[in-house]
Amino acid sequence: MLSAQQQPRSGAAIRLAFLDFYTARGHRLLPSASLVPDDPTVLLTIAGMLPFKTVFLGQKPRPAQRATSAQKCIRTNDIENVGRTARHHTFFEMLGNFSFGDYFKEQAICWAWELSTEVFGLDPRHLVVSVFHEDREATSIWTETVGVAPHRIVPMGAADNFWSAGPTGPCGPCSELYYDLQPEKGDEAINLEDDERFIEFYNLVFMESNRNADGVLTPLANKNIDTGMGLERMARILQGKPNNYETDLIYPLMAAVARRSPLEDYLAASTDQQTSLKIIADHSRAVTHLIADGVTSSNLGRGYVLRRLIRRAVRHGYLIGIREPFLESLVDVVVKVTGSAYPQLQQRETAIKRELKQEELRFRDTLERGEKRLGEILTTQPERISGSQAFELYDTHGFPLELTVEIAQEHGLGVDQEGFAAAMEIQRQQARAAAVNVDLTRGGVAEGLAAKLGATPFSGYQQLNDESEVVALIVNGEAAQQALQGDAVQVGLSRTCFYGESGGQVGDRGVVLGATTAGQPMEMIVEDVQKVDGFVLHKGRLVSGVLHLGQVVVTRVDHFCRRRAQIHHTATHLLHEALKRVVDPAICQAGSLVDFNRLRFDFNCPRSVAASEMEQMESLINGWILEAYSLEVSQMPMAEAKARGAVAMFGEKYGDVVRVVNVPGVSMELCGGIHVNNTAEIGVVRLVAESGVAAGIRRIEAVAGPAALAYIKPRDQACRELGERFKAQPTEIVARVEALQAELKHTSKALAASREALALAKAKALVDQAQSNGAFQLLVQRLDGVEPAALQTAGQALVDQLGPGAVVVLAGESSPGKVSLVAGFGPQVVARGLKAGAVIGALAKGCGGGGGGRPHLAQAGGRQPENIDAVLEAGQAQLVRALSQSPPPEPQRRRRKSTRKTSSAG
Repeated sequence: MLSAQQQPRSGAAIRLAFLDFYTARGHRLLPSASLVPDDPTVLLTIAGMLPFKTVFLGQKPRPAQRATSAQKCIRTNDIENVGRTARHHTFFEMLGNFSFGDYFKEQAICWAWELSTEVFGLDPRHLVVSVFHEDREATSIWTETVGVAPHRIVPMGAADNFWSAGPTGPCGPCSELYYDLQPEKGDEAINLEDDERFIEFYNLVFMESNRNADGVLTPLANKNIDTGMGLERMARILQGKPNNYETDLIYPLMAAVARRSPLEDYLAASTDQQTSLKIIADHSRAVTHLIADGVTSSNLGRGYVLRRLIRRAVRHGYLIGIREPFLESLVDVVVKVTGSAYPQLQQRETAIKRELKQEELRFRDTLERGEKRLGEILTTQPERISGSQAFELYDTHGFPLELTVEIAQEHGLGVDQEGFAAAMEIQRQQARAAAVNVDLTRGGVAEGLAAKLGATPFSGYQQLNDESEVVALIVNGEAAQQALQGDAVQVGLSRTCFYGESGGQVGDRGVVLGATTAGQPMEMIVEDVQKVDGFVLHKGRLVSGVLHLGQVVVTRVDHFCRRRAQIHHTATHLLHEALKRVVDPAICQAGSLVDFNRLRFDFNCPRSVAASEMEQMESLINGWILEAYSLEVSQMPMAEAKARGAVAMFGEKYGDVVRVVNVPGVSMELCGGIHVNNTAEIGVVRLVAESGVAAGIRRIEAVAGPAALAYIKPRDQACRELGERFKAQPTEIVARVEALQAELKHTSKALAASREALALAKAKALVDQAQSNGAFQLLVQRLDGVEPAALQTAGQALVDQLGPGAVVVLAGESSPGKVSLVAGFGPQVVARGLKAGAVIGALAKGCGGGGGGRPHLAQAGGRQPENIDAVLEAGQAQLVRALSQSPPPEPQRRRRKSTRKTSSAG
């Protein structure tokens, strides 16, 4: 067992310890899949096993015999519990280890126990195990092999401890590990549904059977293991927190939100306010990761989930007094907490902030009006909100139905959602028509066409214009005979010169042209091209004319976009070879993106690539470009290609005969993508970023050709402008900036010291104004223009100067629109029962804020400086009365034993 100092405690350390434990035991470390799953049956990635679902169902080959991952997940089915219970979240991380026909029950159970007790250091006396009541094998392993006492093993029914992918298919029993927060209650009252006592943190699924349509179970030839450990739950256990939200995975977000609000401190908030802080913190994690994975706000599908979470977070910010946009600022905190595990957050940070800012501003325009109108409806004291009223709020004010329901519930009312649905029928029809925008190519229509028509012949290697026939047409998600102007369409052709997205390269752009009908020529703008099992679908919009099945059309690829894609694809091959030569010959590709404006290359490497290595690779690549190598593209048997040393490209599927792209003397790879004829056509390559994607996986991003020039131009302009401002050469700018930073830091420290000295001077001038009240010295004064920290220093100095009977309250406008308050009490005052935290918290409410602290010194803030004088006057009167009253009686030294029975909860 690891020592207490070695045992992981932080969320990041727990995640790493889990992954290290299983990689050391032969598991392949896989990066988290996107929250947007490659699965048409689900909207979002809701479980750690979802990326392996097709493997478990036997539809795809296994990535390895053993695998482990930290998978980000999103669930919104129980969103009403988020922030109100200790463990419910929309965004969470699932740590998993998987066996695809390799080890089974005994090894999975023993490793789970070893990890829990020896790596994480959990006391076995705090652990309880659940098993499927018919699974005698698992029960035997737990008792005889691991040594768990039988009375700490709880048999449960199929509803709790039997997993299945659906009515038919792979399935099997589960065994779960629970942490007992109250072991002193003993083993006789174990009820695993008691959330206050037990936390389920590790679930082991033993996939051992196949269920047929009649419900009959037969053993699987290859048995699988699927496990999941909730990172947030384990962090709560190891950090000794009362709930998941107060762990280092989420608390920094709550603290950041509190600082943006009049509350200023999470601990000073009421129960309802803390719930709002929890909801905002949870939702900020979810929306940041959703946008990072490419989801944008809309009224459909994933976009609607994102929009709902953003709006819910904004409303709860509104409830705690935040009147300015704030979600954008929380992205920095999310990146700081989880950016090392999910580097795409940093890479997409600008886009994430832009999306959040736009959506929050859009919603704030309607939130205040909607809440005002809803408030007017509530003042009529209805029995419930009618469907027409809910629809009015939605249609006129943009107020989401979910918020109407939530606010109504807070007032003990219901909402006529059936009436709302009836009023929304027209909008529902429009939503169904627009459903083409969500997962269209993943649906059954496209896959059925692919199965019926087969792979589409591709002529785009030789030409960018072609003539073809429309063999398939999808309009608004359904097969159709014709499409009209304005329709969103997907078109299948008898042959195509458009490249369909594959092998990391994006699909072509261009137009499809056809015959004139009623004076209008048919023109379709092709916005994307996708492959479904080799069948190519041209996605876009019909801008004029009529398109119908059997029509002969002319296809034209956008030469400019194709050229930029070619440049980036060939540059990707050169980068792959440069990595092998400069960093490590064993490097293999782990993923790629070839876009019109950039390339991204993922590869296996246990360390970061040094800046000097990046420079060396960039020079090597551009040297190959200058050498003007002519590419050789040929078809050959797979065996011959392997013998010649050709490298396979990630994500490609190969047959017996393969296409080989050869840069003579430099690179040879199997690739079906589009390339330049000569490396000189690339022009220039610039490597712009290197980062980690997951443990052992690195990523390099680059730009080439015209995109490289577009990348360099604004940076060159900024460098020139900085040089002019600093009167320095470009090579001198960094040194000048460092000197200015050092100077600013020194000046800031000097300014802070001066402000504190000024505050102390002002404080000393107030000593003579203290009023005697018996044994107490009372000083209540306004002190403007003093920052909160300096005001606290001044308050403590006055208490020290006035003595043990000092009662000091200071308040002022520290900056425009911001109030700072401080209360300091001497020991005699505290002994009398007065507490600075309680006093300052009450006074702060009068200034539209809150706060608190220790009995002898406390601080608060507010946003209503116009109330300062009135608050101080009322506070002084309250303190005079409190100090004039008789002191409370001394507590009795001995108490008589109570005969009244109390509940254990009390």
